[in-house]
Amino acid sequence: MTWHKDTKSGLWHKTEEISLYAAQTRLSAAEAAEAIRGHWGIENRNHHVRDVTFLEDHSRIRTKPVHFARFRTFAINIMRANGTANISRELYINALNPLHAMGYRVA
Repeated sequence: MTWHKDTKSGLWHKTEEISLYAAQTRLSAAEAAEAIRGHWGIENRNHHVRDVTFLEDHSRIRTKPVHFARFRTFAINIMRANGTANISRELYINALNPLHAMGYRVA
């Protein structure tokens, strides 16, 4: 159930959505739930980070925006491959010290 506000009247109303999934194999409810959660894990781990940390939804890039989305994903993948848990914090540290992004660690 989700609540939505009607912008004309200012009143709130609730809506319910039903999601249907098709599979080639027979799945139990637990297996189906695990597969669905696994899919949303990708959404939360990649797209949400791009939207929140890189402010992708607010981007004013109009020429080939898909290329820039891939660059952002590439940057996230590099940081994760290097053991970064908090992408936002790592970007902040790299902004303060560009040598940190190149792998130079200052003790």
